[in-house]
Amino acid sequence: MLRITGGTVYDPANQINGKVRDICIVDGRIAESAVGAREIDATGLIIFPGGVDVHTHVAGGAMNFARAMTPEDHRRTQTFIRNQSRRSGIGGMTPSTFATGYLYAGMGWTTVNEAAVPVLSARHTHEELGEIPIVDKSCLVLMANNEIMMDLIQAGEYEKAKDVVAWYVWAAKAYGVKAVSPGGVAAWKWGEDAKQLTSPIAGYHKLTPGDIVKNLARIVDDLQLPHPMHLHCNNLGAPGNISTTIETMKHLEGHRAHIAHLQYHAYGGDDWDTIRSESAQMADYFNAHPHMTTDAGAVLFGDAVTITADGPWQHMLYQLTGRKWGNLDVENETGCGIVPYTYKPSNLVNAVQWAVGLELLLLINDPWRVFLTTDHPNGACFWRYPEIIQLLMSADFRNDCMKILPPQIKSRITLPELTREYTLYEIATITSAGPARALGLSQKGNLGIGKDADLVIYRADKDIARMFGHPRYVIKAGEIVIDDGDIRETPEGQQFIAKPQYNPDTDAFLRPRFEDCYSLAFENYPVDLSGIEQPEVHDCNANP
Repeated sequence: MLRITGGTVYDPANQINGKVRDICIVDGRIAESAVGAREIDATGLIIFPGGVDVHTHVAGGAMNFARAMTPEDHRRTQTFIRNQSRRSGIGGMTPSTFATGYLYAGMGWTTVNEAAVPVLSARHTHEELGEIPIVDKSCLVLMANNEIMMDLIQAGEYEKAKDVVAWYVWAAKAYGVKAVSPGGVAAWKWGEDAKQLTSPIAGYHKLTPGDIVKNLARIVDDLQLPHPMHLHCNNLGAPGNISTTIETMKHLEGHRAHIAHLQYHAYGGDDWDTIRSESAQMADYFNAHPHMTTDAGAVLFGDAVTITADGPWQHMLYQLTGRKWGNLDVENETGCGIVPYTYKPSNLVNAVQWAVGLELLLLINDPWRVFLTTDHPNGACFWRYPEIIQLLMSADFRNDCMKILPPQIKSRITLPELTREYTLYEIATITSAGPARALGLSQKGNLGIGKDADLVIYRADKDIARMFGHPRYVIKAGEIVIDDGDIRETPEGQQFIAKPQYNPDTDAFLRPRFEDCYSLAFENYPVDLSGIEQPEVHDCNANP
């Protein structure tokens, strides 16, 4: 039991904006009282719900590939000595499993969502998720280039396609569905890209990316998955792609949707020499359509490792940079590409990208619908989130940072015109309460009675990045895990899983297709629930 007294609480889920409150914790949950509990005096300190990362990449084959590709980067962050509660791990842009949990918790984040899991490698992903300490986890299964589902949508067999998606979600023990460049990875196998939403995908006589977007969003809603379709739009990263993004959003009307890393989808211009920010146009459209949420996918200058199921984009990035490159096909499901990358303020394209991420966070008017991410490790490593918080809370700091950008950047971005500064209440919303709500995790991002006792206590500090990078305490499930920078405990986190309903005949439908098309036997494909650390299963059929 714990009783935290005198702290200034920011709890947007309960409309508490900087009020001095006592917080009691019993059996890992927020309680009305805690008689005889250990007491923490938080007078003068600031209390937030634990951070929730709606979109990150922390586990699976792609991360291991990236670690192997960047051995020179592993010294970047501290490693940890093995003792009773801690184990060693590498740092850098792609920290290993143990270090990932330590680093997230070390800045106050207590729940993370792994945003891209091929079903074929879901077993591996869950092995790594189970090895990430402290934080709770969920993952999203990749479906927008699954050829069995695509064949069914083209044939007009919606109900069977819905059953197949539900089967894959449960087989992967995933929490939701991720759609990466719908049809684009499948088309690339035929030597073409799928950039136009209304043009048939190579290898199909009438199926379009727009058909996949509409049908998959409808399937996710009909299955009552707690999180909407999580969409990586077509034409990522390319000049002029705002037209594709807005057209995609139009296909989503009538359905829930979460648009991933919106920064990479809000560019104007005709080529790399004319690329410019279109964040104002994007924010205007987004603000007018409340059925969508998004995360920023913000870029920070410095080293990163780009990892995505969007194989065509990664091949283009390799061609543009000549850097190390890895790319692979995941059988009939998706692809994967990896390119280490360095964002430079002197590079005009990188300067636009840096500005666009901040502009979207400042121009989207509802902090409940836009969330802080870097698409880790694509835009920057997650442990650099405090730097972004400082950029959002201080216009003067933003203006100082803009001084190092190329002079010609001013005509291509709107950031110099933006004077908005985030409040602590808004930071608590975009880092915790908002993403928790978008994920359908009602126990998270919320300090109400009966909710999970995941919270972080910060010292007030004029140095905003230092304040959010070095909390005084981090409490997970009622247990002090970080005490003034020291790791005190490393509990196992839960893994959230969705269980949608599907026709039991789906097994018989899929089995012969697996025998024809997959290298893994049908019986070995689904992840065994008994092998997952602390699973919490969400029964989608129980939704009202």
